[in-house]
Amino acid sequence: MSSVITQASNLDLLPTLLLGLGATAFMDTVALLKHRLFGIPSLDYAMVGRWLGHLPGGTFIHRPIGNSPSVAGEAPLGWAAHYLIGVAFACIFLLMVGPDWLQRPTLLPAITFGALTVLAPFLVLQPALGAGLAARNTPHPNSARLRSLFAHASFGLGLWASGLGCSLVLPPQG
Repeated sequence: MSSVITQASNLDLLPTLLLGLGATAFMDTVALLKHRLFGIPSLDYAMVGRWLGHLPGGTFIHRPIGNSPSVAGEAPLGWAAHYLIGVAFACIFLLMVGPDWLQRPTLLPAITFGALTVLAPFLVLQPALGAGLAARNTPHPNSARLRSLFAHASFGLGLWASGLGCSLVLPPQG
């Protein structure tokens, strides 16, 4: 555990923030384009905020979240959590591949990691929002799973694109 803490303390904050914020913004841009071009909706982050807002009261699982009372500021809370999670995922990614990845970002590790992050909604968020494990309680679970996988793969693509941007504008680390 102390090794992970030491590694995390060696990460530069600015590149980690830029990587996480950039990848999340890329993911959101892809979601917006999917919605505008194909009418495919993405997650309503206000529902994430509602879920978070109910946690202090001891409610972890909702059946479904849309039937739970709204909480003040749920939309900004959900969007803030979405971007903070993106930064946390970027930090984990850099801990796995090493901060030197930012000098020469490669696509395969980024998109693989992004696709693996789909485990978070499959195992935590979807069950907590009342959709069941890997969206099994939704009307079209396979469609929901593919949309989640596509969203998280786009986060991985965003890691790579943001990594390229960081490699161009940030000084070499070390």
